[in-house]
Amino acid sequence: MAQPDYGRQRPLSDNGDVHGSLMRTFSHDDFAPAALVAAKAGRTVTVCLPAQDEEPTVGAIVACIRAELPGLVDEVLVVDDESTDGTATAAMRAGARVVRGAGAGKGDAMRLGVQCAEGDIVAFCDADVRNFTAGFVVGLLGPLLTTDEVAFVKGYYRRPFEGRAGQGGRVTELTAKPLLRVLFPHLAGVLQPLGGECAAPRDVFDRVPFVKGWGVDIGLVIDITAAYGANAIAQVDLGERVHFNRPLDELSLQSEAIVRTVLARAGLQPAVPESAPLVTRRTA
Repeated sequence: MAQPDYGRQRPLSDNGDVHGSLMRTFSHDDFAPAALVAAKAGRTVTVCLPAQDEEPTVGAIVACIRAELPGLVDEVLVVDDESTDGTATAAMRAGARVVRGAGAGKGDAMRLGVQCAEGDIVAFCDADVRNFTAGFVVGLLGPLLTTDEVAFVKGYYRRPFEGRAGQGGRVTELTAKPLLRVLFPHLAGVLQPLGGECAAPRDVFDRVPFVKGWGVDIGLVIDITAAYGANAIAQVDLGERVHFNRPLDELSLQSEAIVRTVLARAGLQPAVPESAPLVTRRTA
């Protein structure tokens, strides 16, 4: 069996990278969990799940990570962002450590996760995924543990909508990606800029701000690239991702948050609300 070609760069084509850039791109099945355990070299890993009212799915996700990746993942951390259901209980029963958020949205929940994480590497996964597999975590961690130049990993995937293949990601395709192509063309090859699956060494997350609310994911892509360079970004094919899809009439506020975040980062409108980098609060 051929060994994975870690660190290779593949042209992005299936989503039309019109600028012809190259980005480190992997598949989750390029990596074997046992090989990644050896590649940790003393480093520790936290998987963080920001969650609000995700009782139906969060327990199964935590249990999957705990059962299938015991040597790779040292901690599963759930940030319960003021859920009104049994999210916290389901997560704890499945083996997660749970911290309570203030209900201020995803950006603050992710920042709290970084602040509370015990791992040297932090991988974020969404808590509403219905077809979660250990490959999501393996894929996110693979480039970080095997390629020294990688500072940030984004997952990408196929997103069905109401049973129709390739129809998910409406805000991504109609808002986020066109904005990046126009205002940040070096990021035109990022296939899922709004995806919640991402990973980085904790000190990378420490050094960037976290946009409050829905703008956090695209804000991290822009800010980490600005700090570390586009060559430090990798993306990983995680296969198919099935989760809760919002109806169209609920997407306008999310789209507006994305527009405001990207325009602010481009210097075209006032700054958006965000939390300051955590690095000033760490004295390691």
